[in-house]
Amino acid sequence: MTERKRGLWARLTGKTAIPVEKPVEAKPERQVMRISELAVGRSLNNGEPQPKPFKPAVVPPFVKAQMEAQELPELAMDSNIAAASTWAGSYWGPNGYAFTEGLEFLGYPYLAELAQRPEYRRIVETIAQEMTRKWIRITSADDGDDDNKNDEARADKIAKIVQEMDRLNVREVFKAIAEQDGFFGRAHLYIDTGDSDDPVELKLSIGDGKDKTSKAKVSEKKPVMALRAVEAVWTYPTNYNSNDPLKADWYNPDMWFVMGKQVHVSRLLPFIGRPVPDLLKPAYSFGGLAMTQMAKPYVDNWLQTRQSVNDIISAFSVFVLKTNMSSVLQGGGMEAEMARAALFNNLRNNRGLFMVDKNEEEFDNVSAPLTSLDALQAQSQEHMAAVSGIPLIKLLGITPSGLNASSEGEIRVFYDTIGAYQEAFFRDNLTKVIDFVQLSLFGEVDDAIVFQFEPLFSLTEKELAEARKAEAETDQIYIDEGVVSPDEVRGRLANDPDSLYQNLSPADADDAPDLLDEEEEGLEPKGGHPINGLFDKEAAE
Repeated sequence: MTERKRGLWARLTGKTAIPVEKPVEAKPERQVMRISELAVGRSLNNGEPQPKPFKPAVVPPFVKAQMEAQELPELAMDSNIAAASTWAGSYWGPNGYAFTEGLEFLGYPYLAELAQRPEYRRIVETIAQEMTRKWIRITSADDGDDDNKNDEARADKIAKIVQEMDRLNVREVFKAIAEQDGFFGRAHLYIDTGDSDDPVELKLSIGDGKDKTSKAKVSEKKPVMALRAVEAVWTYPTNYNSNDPLKADWYNPDMWFVMGKQVHVSRLLPFIGRPVPDLLKPAYSFGGLAMTQMAKPYVDNWLQTRQSVNDIISAFSVFVLKTNMSSVLQGGGMEAEMARAALFNNLRNNRGLFMVDKNEEEFDNVSAPLTSLDALQAQSQEHMAAVSGIPLIKLLGITPSGLNASSEGEIRVFYDTIGAYQEAFFRDNLTKVIDFVQLSLFGEVDDAIVFQFEPLFSLTEKELAEARKAEAETDQIYIDEGVVSPDEVRGRLANDPDSLYQNLSPADADDAPDLLDEEEEGLEPKGGHPINGLFDKEAAE
């Protein structure tokens, strides 16, 4: 109370005591729902708010102990994100909206459980198999130059690179990485240089495969020992920039924990096929969106539809007996009625007979229609193919029906999609692997040695023969018109890896016979001589 109010109180009441003011009750704070809560919504069943999807993944216990021993922060350079209370592998109840619709990170243990279902495995394995089915072709960017010695030396290098990649099982390792990315949203390729037991060396960079650091770390004396695919559940990011989005390391970890070991990102190459927005990266443990999580709502619908259709088929026909049920409804026993029903069910078949009272009972058969069940079930199954982008013939083995129906167009589109995904998902890290292989074999990287992914779509034998015939006719027209020479056509055949003339090397292209000289000189048969290009028997005698 102010001094002015105290004086006025004393003059009016004649009392000097000041009344005690009642404490003003604090008004409840206004509850403001943030955008993240609006995005998640509330549970469709109990109305309770669900956890927010922007929480960071918490360090696994076995990694946290190592970090505390080394006095490292849980989320380096990220003081603005509160630590969560459970590890990234935990997940909340399946009744939540976010969980059901795939809007929340499901956690690696639950994603591992989903990998057991054939619907998810079929999707992930089909994509991984197609990505590595025809694999790559290592070639030279300088093919066809005038220096045959360089061509031969480079061809020998390419043969050694292919042999070394076979030893390292590059194709199989990349297939496993594609599968792990589909199951978990992230995978890693560990480049083993023999330093797996050296914690100090593991923290150091080995470069990008071409710089000075790479040449110092990998050489003919210290080659790459092996390549290994590491699942995301065993890795956790440590150092990343969350302060300046203008820098290259923004939300891009340069160090990873692998079961307590710190490994530099150049040794543990990350593969993320479907990255999530920056706000969600900590929640996803800096991984991406798993294909299983994307397909989960569609697979759930399919499983429910499949079971519902099976339930209808199992009980599509119901026999109804209209009889007197007054004694049962009044609380009396129903032993006689149940015994009668059990007897009917045990003896029911096409040769059975059911007898009813003519005056008081009536028997009926109620059947559910089954005409549209196949279409509903097929449509639910097709939704799984839609979210994965895989044609039905590839994913489910279902061929199109109808006159002149064909899946060739869908398969071509699918192969184009896989080819683009190969470039985006494999290209950068596969280039680094090939560069490190070259350092292991030759101590240097030949920039003229490149690779390209083999086209997935191939012609049939009949189509291929027709295409070769068309090419031969085109070459003949060009030769007749003087556009190209036979030597140039021979050189193209020699350099074509799909040519029928596998024994024809590029060096032999200059050895093509000169038909014009032979025509002018004539062909001299054994025991005779040519006369104007024709054999004269009398002159020969």
